Amino acid sequence: MDTTIITVEAALAGADYSLTGPCEILVSGGLIKAIRPAAMTTQAPRLLAIPALADAHNHARPLSTTSFGCGNKPLETWLPQLAVMPSVDPYTAAAASFARSLRGGVTSIMVHLTRAIGLTPLTEEAREIARAAHDVGVSIGFAIAMRDRNPLIYGDDAEILNRLDLSERDLVRQTWLRPLPPVSEQMALVDAVADAVSDMPGHIDVQYGPTGVQWCSGELLQAIARASKQTGRRIHMHLLETKPQRVWADGAYPYGIVSFLDQIGLLSPRLTLAHCVWARPEELALIAGAGARIAVNASSNLHLYSGIAPVPDMLSAGVSVAMGLDGCALDEDDDALREMRLFHLLNHAAGFSDGGLTRQTALHAACAAGRAGLGLGPGGVLAAELPADILLLDLAALDRDALMPVNPTDYLFARAGQAHIVEAYSRGRKVLSNGTVLGVDLPALETSLRAAYRDGLPEKAPLVAAWPKIEAAIGSFYRGCC
Repeated sequence: MDTTIITVEAALAGADYSLTGPCEILVSGGLIKAIRPAAMTTQAPRLLAIPALADAHNHARPLSTTSFGCGNKPLETWLPQLAVMPSVDPYTAAAASFARSLRGGVTSIMVHLTRAIGLTPLTEEAREIARAAHDVGVSIGFAIAMRDRNPLIYGDDAEILNRLDLSERDLVRQTWLRPLPPVSEQMALVDAVADAVSDMPGHIDVQYGPTGVQWCSGELLQAIARASKQTGRRIHMHLLETKPQRVWADGAYPYGIVSFLDQIGLLSPRLTLAHCVWARPEELALIAGAGARIAVNASSNLHLYSGIAPVPDMLSAGVSVAMGLDGCALDEDDDALREMRLFHLLNHAAGFSDGGLTRQTALHAACAAGRAGLGLGPGGVLAAELPADILLLDLAALDRDALMPVNPTDYLFARAGQAHIVEAYSRGRKVLSNGTVLGVDLPALETSLRAAYRDGLPEKAPLVAAWPKIEAAIGSFYRGCC
């Protein structure tokens, strides 16, 4: 087993992320073997060691959706507009996404595959995604999208079709209203994907991925709950992300959507729920009691005008809160360190009040809490016998004015971003150095993707031309219902 000794001026170590140092971190066999005091020389670089972050909810999108005209609009129009994105090579797409996540400070990623590329059978595409994860050097959870209702709006699609011309109706039917596979076929596909990637290197945990309650029938949700209980397979699902989803759920489940999920056995420690922006206190109590976790995606919720998730209420209810980026960090650059700062600032208690998101709970949410939802064991902290998932930050650059001794944690939560990452280790493997991903060529991948999208976009011209009228029809439907 290779042994690496990392010497740092300071480290956030242990489950309480307390500051220690100077110290050296001994890494062997993918694990931290020891953290012990060390002497610093004046020539040694000033480094701060923190645990690498775990992205508890993402979709591994190849490029920013704003580049396709999909920026700054509610989820209910943003999501269908993603159909303007042409299909591209799945390995290139996944490797570019994973590499940007790694560059942003993440070494484990939950991939909810809600939009498969579709150029090959999903079993083959999944192998390419797993290969990309291994080459980049990240661990992934991999949830297969499952849905069987409300393909375009939360209601009768005639409400949209009747607002459009005949040619536009045909385009809508071809793009969004094609028949969805039966429940049995969707369940079998998850097993087939799990079998297909079982021999791939690295960590890939295949999961059931119901897209959300408004997109999944009771029959599908109950089938997933039964299979998860029987097999132990994890579940990853959106819940109550937007106000229209809240309105729909209250109408469809007047006795409570979360109560329904609890009754059918879907709520369990095997479940991760993304967003829960519009969840109520009694629903958070049910989620906490079942041992499920919530992945909060602060920037994504802001970009899509969904609102701010009630993180203090989640914590008060005893929910395990994890942090996700949802492929949409504040500057669309996958910077997980900046996301953690925003997450903390949005949810810290006001003034001198108690409660809310402290630095310690923010670090736990960003580094540790999401790991269980990815099928990973304990980690997300710097401690002996835990995985060596480590970020080394440039403490000299963080302490840019060098005026007086300052707690490095202050700098972390005030100004740290991906530009400060000197090195990243994933399970003991050095995977990032001075902004360069070592396992793949990220600039070349992105150049290839841009060329492929430019080649494919002309085929999407009819949809691009019709989209403004389709979008207006969808917007009118929701303005009427909410």
